[in-house]
Amino acid sequence: MDTNDAAELIAELCEDRAEKADEAHFANRAALLIAAMAAVLAIGGLGGGNATDDMMIGNIRASDTWAFYQAKNIRQTAYEIEAAELESRLVGASGAQAHDLNGRIAKYRAKVARYDDEPDPAAPDDPLKGEGKKQLMAQAKVFEAMRDRASEQDNNFDYAEVVLQLALVLGSVAILAGNRTVLTVSALLGAIGTVLTLNGFFLLFPIPF
Repeated sequence: MDTNDAAELIAELCEDRAEKADEAHFANRAALLIAAMAAVLAIGGLGGGNATDDMMIGNIRASDTWAFYQAKNIRQTAYEIEAAELESRLVGASGAQAHDLNGRIAKYRAKVARYDDEPDPAAPDDPLKGEGKKQLMAQAKVFEAMRDRASEQDNNFDYAEVVLQLALVLGSVAILAGNRTVLTVSALLGAIGTVLTLNGFFLLFPIPF
């Protein structure tokens, strides 16, 4: 083997070693990317589960509160009708009968007012505590807002999960094929999935779909 052949062999070995080092570096970067996306996917899965629970709880509580409100409304209407009937009987009544009718009317009107507005004695200024129609309506709207917010969060987490799973598949393909373009697409999808996951927690912007 002459000097030129030895130099060429050494160059080939160095080139081969550099190529293998580059491939190893690429595989390591891809593996780190996949691990990061898997971590985001796990965090998003936890957030999605919590959002689903909040959505169900908010929906159930809103439904129960509106049902209680409706029951109060029915009873209030019944007392209003009874009071109006007693008032019509006042015409022509006198003495003890009129006194009795006025007492019953006042009692019914007080019940009507209580059904409409009955704050919690322990927190009279808190509109979210109490059992009057006014308080029940406020409570139901809070539960509806809780449900709607959780629903928006859940949508973000669902889309994030799909995008991140696609990113993980492409990342794995990129490692097997040694394809940097596929890895770039995987990284892009991972970034989108990460943004959607963050939006699921904080609702920084509405998603148009």
